[in-house]
Amino acid sequence: MSAEATIRVVIVDDVRETRENIRKLLQFESDIEVVGTATTGREGIQLVRDVTADVVLMDINMPDMDGITATEAIRKELPHIQVVMLSVQGDPNYMRRAMLAGARDFLTKPPMVDELISAIRRAGEMAHEERRKAKERYPADSNAGTSRGDYAHATTSYGKVIVVYSPKGGVGVTMVATNLAVTLHNPETPVVLVDGNMQFGDATVVLNERGKNSIVDLAPRADELDVDVVEDVLITHRSTGMKILAAPLRPEYAENVNGDHFSKILAQLRRQYSYVIVDAQSYLSDVILSAFDASSLVILLATQDIPAINNARLFLDLSEIVGLERDRIIFILNKYDKRISITPEAIGDNLRQPVALALPLDQRVVVPSVNRGVPFILNDKKRPISRSILDLAEMVRLKLAEIEAAHDE
Repeated sequence: MSAEATIRVVIVDDVRETRENIRKLLQFESDIEVVGTATTGREGIQLVRDVTADVVLMDINMPDMDGITATEAIRKELPHIQVVMLSVQGDPNYMRRAMLAGARDFLTKPPMVDELISAIRRAGEMAHEERRKAKERYPADSNAGTSRGDYAHATTSYGKVIVVYSPKGGVGVTMVATNLAVTLHNPETPVVLVDGNMQFGDATVVLNERGKNSIVDLAPRADELDVDVVEDVLITHRSTGMKILAAPLRPEYAENVNGDHFSKILAQLRRQYSYVIVDAQSYLSDVILSAFDASSLVILLATQDIPAINNARLFLDLSEIVGLERDRIIFILNKYDKRISITPEAIGDNLRQPVALALPLDQRVVVPSVNRGVPFILNDKKRPISRSILDLAEMVRLKLAEIEAAHDE
């Protein structure tokens, strides 16, 4: 068995007996090697920094730092490492939180031997594949993907996922997503727009494009994506050259795409494009939750009506629970009307999230633009609504640079 084929495993669990039992189970597998154990989340993070690991078996409830927090930290710093979460509780909420943190799999304690080994092998294959792709992307780095420094270099060079979202429909998410995507797209920073509304996506309609392919064509091949496979499915926007990944062509096809598919598709798109803009549906499906998990930034939209503001408040409260930090959220108002007494300042104070930008109400520009399928940013950059989109694009660039600088420190 070659060193590359061997799956190197770290066990993180505060119960000594559990660690030893798992180690004994795995010692009979010729393709699996336990390279270290840790008793807390913090120890686990430090251990994977010091050893070359592929898979971490992570307990969820531990002193000092829980497994979900530790998983999130490991995945951010060393994204090729795959985490298999172990918990005595099979609560779906725990499972969702674990997956949002970046866990590859979730098993209930004590796991069946075959189930555990199969999960480790699946995760190991993914870890080896991620390491291989990093080496291909950075051939000068002979150890790419095997050390903290190499992966810090690799991840900062990947594209950024920006999710445009509102918990209330009808506030203009697709309008903002399409115009922002067109604004950010250029030969140096190519953009792909992903329609995240699996049942009634209309990004292609808003951009006056049609195609016979959609995300449904990528979902069955999510584990074997490459540049050629993805490019065959993407639609090219004729006016700009920007790429579009269309939603399923019929609502009933939506069930063919799940959160795991979507996560893997976004990961591949990040390797090919500087910006991956997700036009997200309002319903918090597994697909949208996986988009939040992959995101560098979330642009949260609301309008000045009370239901939209209330839904934004509910989402901001939820974001803290699912691990979406508020400093990764740009909160903006759309269809802003100065005649309405509810001001951006008042909304920001009420929600404890400043309104970063107010896009003015301009139906004379927006409605014809949508009906013609031509983003208004292409025709007139002097109008207030167009200037606001340009401001938003600049805000996105600055925020991403700020987040990256903070991560490097």
